[in-house]
Amino acid sequence: MADVDEQGRPEPPFAADEASTVLGFLDYQRATLAWKCSDLDAVGLRATVAASSLTLGGMLKHLAFIEDWWCSRWLHGRDLQAVWKAGDWDSDPDWIWHSAAEDSPERLHALWEESISRSRSLVTEALADGGLDRLARRSWPDGKTPSLRWILLHLIEEYARHNGHADLIRESIDGLTGE
Repeated sequence: MADVDEQGRPEPPFAADEASTVLGFLDYQRATLAWKCSDLDAVGLRATVAASSLTLGGMLKHLAFIEDWWCSRWLHGRDLQAVWKAGDWDSDPDWIWHSAAEDSPERLHALWEESISRSRSLVTEALADGGLDRLARRSWPDGKTPSLRWILLHLIEEYARHNGHADLIRESIDGLTGE
């Protein structure tokens, strides 16, 4: 069982194989976002800071999409979930960010948690089918194909970047500070 910190986040393992370490850091970043979005109502999830239009609700929806984009669409070559096809991407390329304001906190958290659950299952499947070196089923137009390792590290980077934004937004809402 993983050690958890005072916010309930699982500590990444100090001495483990590469896959367990990478997945440990990804789960830590996911738990950080969960902590920053916890116990907020719709107003809190719609709050912005300074000139930015980013919201915690938008981050939940965006990162739910990112989980599906990389683990389902890219890694396994599957179609996106219907929820991602429902948006008007042509008239609003930032539809995910903007449409989050229309979703309840419960819906946003459920959407994000369901995407993480799918991602975990899909990553486990890929690890059993080639490990971290397993290549995605989709490639860039130039023929380059990311590995599972690249996808997982990209997810960590995506969460870490947005967790920095989440820190600022959450502190502006109720003073909650931390990593």
